Amino acid sequence: MLANDIIKIIALLMAWNAFVFAIYFFDKRAARHGQWRISEKTLLTLAFVAGSPGAVAAQQLLRHKTQKEPFRSMLVAIAVLHLLIAVALICACASRALGLI
Repeated sequence: MLANDIIKIIALLMAWNAFVFAIYFFDKRAARHGQWRISEKTLLTLAFVAGSPGAVAAQQLLRHKTQKEPFRSMLVAIAVLHLLIAVALICACASRALGLI
């Protein structure tokens, strides 16, 4: 994989996570104003599809659904899964770069 490809993937992930953050922001605003809300299932699905950094950042910065169970635990589980996947990918790339595999 070329460095240019990696930069494109990182840019795509950053844009997606900004989008997820924005969706959480809109849901928080709707909650404050008693308007139509985005379902928890949709919020968790957006986080699961590579959006956990944006979702966790929104949850903490906006104080959105920080006490709501099982939402909070499920978001943490998704974030941990994504972290484990990232570590595995980095290890695999490092091993390949070092000629270990």
